[in-house]
Amino acid sequence: MRKLLPVLFLLYSFLFAGLVQAQSPQTPKLRAALARAPHDTTRVLLLADLSASYRYSRFDSVLWYARQGLQLARRIGYPKGEGRCLSRLGILMSERGNLPQALRIDLQALQLHESSHDFEGMARTLNQMGLLYHALEDYRPALSYFFRAKALYEDHKVGDDSQLISVLTNLGASYEGRRQLDSAEYFLNRAYALTQQSGTVHQSCWGNPLPYVLRELGLLRASQGQTDQALDYYRRSAQASFPENDRRSACRTYQYMAELYHSRRKTDSSVYYARKALSLGQSLPYVIGVMHTSKLLSGAFQDRQQTDSTLKYMRIMQQAEDSLYNPQRIKQLDAIGFAEQQRLRELEAERRQYEARNRTYIGFGVLGSLLLLALLLWRHGRQQQQANAKLSALNQEITQQKQEITNQRDSLGRMLHELKTTQSQLVLREKMASLGELMAGVAQEIQTPVNNMRNIAGISADLVEDLRKGLARLELEIEEPGTVWDNLQILSQYQSNIVRSSQRAASIVSGMLEYSRSSPGPRQSTDVNAFVEDYLRLTYHDVRAKNRNLYAALLPDLDPAVGNLPIIRHDLGRVLISLFTNAFFAVQQRKRAGQEGYVPQVAVSTRAAAGHVEIRVRDNGLGLSAGQLERLFERFGTPPTTPDDPGLGLALSYDLITKGHGGTLTVETELGEFTEFVITLPLPERPAPAMSDPTV
Repeated sequence: MRKLLPVLFLLYSFLFAGLVQAQSPQTPKLRAALARAPHDTTRVLLLADLSASYRYSRFDSVLWYARQGLQLARRIGYPKGEGRCLSRLGILMSERGNLPQALRIDLQALQLHESSHDFEGMARTLNQMGLLYHALEDYRPALSYFFRAKALYEDHKVGDDSQLISVLTNLGASYEGRRQLDSAEYFLNRAYALTQQSGTVHQSCWGNPLPYVLRELGLLRASQGQTDQALDYYRRSAQASFPENDRRSACRTYQYMAELYHSRRKTDSSVYYARKALSLGQSLPYVIGVMHTSKLLSGAFQDRQQTDSTLKYMRIMQQAEDSLYNPQRIKQLDAIGFAEQQRLRELEAERRQYEARNRTYIGFGVLGSLLLLALLLWRHGRQQQQANAKLSALNQEITQQKQEITNQRDSLGRMLHELKTTQSQLVLREKMASLGELMAGVAQEIQTPVNNMRNIAGISADLVEDLRKGLARLELEIEEPGTVWDNLQILSQYQSNIVRSSQRAASIVSGMLEYSRSSPGPRQSTDVNAFVEDYLRLTYHDVRAKNRNLYAALLPDLDPAVGNLPIIRHDLGRVLISLFTNAFFAVQQRKRAGQEGYVPQVAVSTRAAAGHVEIRVRDNGLGLSAGQLERLFERFGTPPTTPDDPGLGLALSYDLITKGHGGTLTVETELGEFTEFVITLPLPERPAPAMSDPTV
């Protein structure tokens, strides 16, 4: 079998090399239609469809046709075509792993679709936005976008069935990722049935979705433990992908086959299919496929103890992970998604205000009509004295109705305001919780490469020592033996430094995991002085990593009498990080003002007092104004104090100290001179000494 695998691999490479130059089955028809197109608007839409026909095979063609269509659409002022071409560029960015840029482009395209009432374009872009979150395994927002796209396709009866099939398959894949296998099977079976029944899937510019559907059905069977059926679906998916020149589906299919063989401990087959998947993924390049496949290969060669191959594929995996899971890009993606949610809320608020105005105008119209009727009746009453009593009663009834309407309007206004405030708070709290979970997930992902680096560095140190001993036994004649031994010694020192650095990184990751916990932790006896000083140094280095131009004098003044205190470590750590970050931001702002002779200083002091311990954080920054002091510790009541602060830092710090530790958090400040936050933590009550028995 091992001799046969290289032959099969070479045969596959030769076969697929011919397919690289091939094009999708729909491409020639689209080119012919483009050559005959009589109008520029038709040309724009055909250029967008041509770009889509290359999305699984040639990214340079996707980029070229999308840009050509975008330029033409903007020149003739055609927002529908501009939105579709922008959507194609969003696909390209997502496949290459630049998820924030893809989301920005998709949001621009979505606004153009909405302005031109292009429901098919809106559904396609929403489907793409869901795939961005699916790539990060964040299935809740992904499912939301997929269901919105599904509703548009079904409500407006879009004639291209391949798009509805794609959305149904994405829903099934998302539920499979959440381990809700019944829901996953329902949507995947619907997608497969529609693929078999539809007569338009072979005519779509997006190609036949059958390879994707078969692949996800195979993954579902593998999750259900039906490995033989899973392999059959995978083989059918790979076979169906070649006529469509769908290298992306072929890459993921071979990746799933490699993972399945790995789970069955068939290492040779797993490595064979993983290499095929990696070759296809790198040829596009398809970042997600490259990341998963290189990770599988590095693990396989590590089990075989083939160090060179392990390091090779670990480097490929690291590059792909840095591109896809870069923390800065994740923050950008969250910020863009949050801004989009804010925009949707504003649109909803405007819609409600418009409806409220309409209701008010209608009420005033009804009220005016009633008043006019009353006036007419009153005029008629002057002529007919007998109608005075009825007119008076009618006027009184109208007045009561007016008051009731006014009271109801005021009550509804108050309820709407309270609802908006509550909704904003819930959304922000959910966002903060999601960010904490994301931070924990990132720390979990970092742990594995850090441990691998420490293990490899230790092995390398042992290998250097063995090499030194081997050279000593061989007694080789070397022109400069001292240089060789010095180089070996330096290499050994470098390996030791790598081990220490990786241990430090593991400690930081452990701290991140502890910091990101949402549930309150137990109280632990802690050396307060060492704890405060560690967080001062850690925060300073973290802030300097983001801003290399920041320098500040750190002035710790720690009272040895403070000693140990039972505290909730990660809660007090959050408070200290928030206060230190604010202090560094304040001195940086004053430094930027260009004051001559100014030296940024951040001081922290501790003091043991009667019944409590006091921690003071002082900076010589710009200070706080009276307006800022009034609402400093209110939730959602103050603007952010730092660029990364969502406006909740000091409010949460106040709650953690007052409610979590039973202490106090106060502030002393002088505008333009200093700001000093004072934390007091109560000492635990000591049991009273037992009274001696006077009769003894």
